[in-house]
Amino acid sequence: MLETEPSWLSYGKTMKWPQISEIEQYVSLPEGYIGTQLNRKDIPLLIHSIQNWYPDVSVGGASCYLTPEFYENDATLEGEPDKSLFVLMLWKDSEFAGFISWDWEESPQAVYARFGVVNPTHRSAGLGTVGMKFGEALGRLMGAGFIYSMCTLKTPHMQMAFERSGYKLLGFAPGYDKELVSPGIVKRVFEAYYAKILVPHDELHVPDIKNLTPQTLELFKLMFPEFISG
Repeated sequence: MLETEPSWLSYGKTMKWPQISEIEQYVSLPEGYIGTQLNRKDIPLLIHSIQNWYPDVSVGGASCYLTPEFYENDATLEGEPDKSLFVLMLWKDSEFAGFISWDWEESPQAVYARFGVVNPTHRSAGLGTVGMKFGEALGRLMGAGFIYSMCTLKTPHMQMAFERSGYKLLGFAPGYDKELVSPGIVKRVFEAYYAKILVPHDELHVPDIKNLTPQTLELFKLMFPEFISG
């Protein structure tokens, strides 16, 4: 939780992302690391790094991150008008250490933690877990009520980062995306669906249990026992 209540007057209504310095009032990066907003001149470095660090991205939903047009059309670039995608670039000294990106969904005022990759030489620094906390603070400053993401089941690392950061596993998306499961073999895969509520529980309308089917009720009780009385 943020220690102080931010003002929503600037965020969430005019599609204005907060400054990184504002987010860092609530979340600190590991010692020696700094965060910057994606700059137009860094787009070729970002694409090249993704290709080297995570070549599996060439197929599936995140393959758009390998095209300059994607950033031109969708990303907020430093010093340019805000768009729906926010990209945090992570550095240690002059070395590019990784990135994380989030989408702002205006109508429901929600944040989608979309995609990120860490340089293999920096994966012991805890940047993934810090990125989860950064995204949560970013969402709160935007006035979001909900932040969510989907992650691969190919390795446990992102699952662990979400769980360490207090995200709840809501379920699985079978066949939602494609991955390179072995050299030359692309298949649709299961992905884990994680989320966190960003508003106080008293702001949520809890469904009347009489409106839930038996199967839905059993799952709701299992996942959200705090909302079931009696």
